Amino acid sequence: MKKLFLIATILLLSANWLYAEEPEQKFHGFNLVGFNAEGDKSWEVNGDTADIIGSEIILSNVDANTFGEDTMNVVAKIGIVDQISGKMHLEEDVVITSEDGQKLITDSLDWDRNEDLVTTLDDVLIIGDKMMVTGTGMRAQPGLKLATIHKDVTVIIDTKKTKKEKGKKITITSDGPMVINQLTSIATFDDNVVAFQDDQMLKADHMEIYFDEGMSGVQKMVCTGNVEIIQGENRSYAQKAVYIAATKKLILSGRPKLILLTEGGNLFATSGD
Repeated sequence: MKKLFLIATILLLSANWLYAEEPEQKFHGFNLVGFNAEGDKSWEVNGDTADIIGSEIILSNVDANTFGEDTMNVVAKIGIVDQISGKMHLEEDVVITSEDGQKLITDSLDWDRNEDLVTTLDDVLIIGDKMMVTGTGMRAQPGLKLATIHKDVTVIIDTKKTKKEKGKKITITSDGPMVINQLTSIATFDDNVVAFQDDQMLKADHMEIYFDEGMSGVQKMVCTGNVEIIQGENRSYAQKAVYIAATKKLILSGRPKLILLTEGGNLFATSGD
């Protein structure tokens, strides 16, 4: 009898647990819409199916949009919407596409519409017209056009003004973080920053890149902290280096030192203040 009672109890508990996980409501072709204070539609979330469990809505094949100044499209295979907080968790093949065509691709994402905040701990890929960014972990505020990539950052910038130009890509890596501010058109890199183009390499602790309007081209690069510039056998050292794209000039300051290989194969070193 004790064994039978134990088996019956286990079956009863299992049945209750399964029932608790059963969706309270199931919909096909689900649509959820939000409005701003003026009564205009500010966002919408669509899904092929929706299972409602408590305060959560579990969606399949999510297709969401925001409207107004921060227009963007978000798609994912799975989405979980918290009806109380308004937050959404997205998983599998997450892609955010901005109005200008820039894409963010990752495996999972948390989206807080009220705080204008998207975050992830996964690898991210950002693809723009002139720039591609990869890294791990991200915190972004689409409305402020501000994004931080936390670590293992690689950025490839296409500086070509015409399709016929060659060898105009700059690759920058850093341990992170990296911050992109599209409103000020500035990107900053920290910790073990390395930039290279063709046979030139630049190393620094910190780097700031100033873009032109629309972030379509580099105007200026400012590097600080243990700056090292390598071109072939030649080396340059300084505490600060400023590169001006328009004049193609590199200005070194902070005890600069140059080590040059002469035609005879001898090294020539010079330093200054």
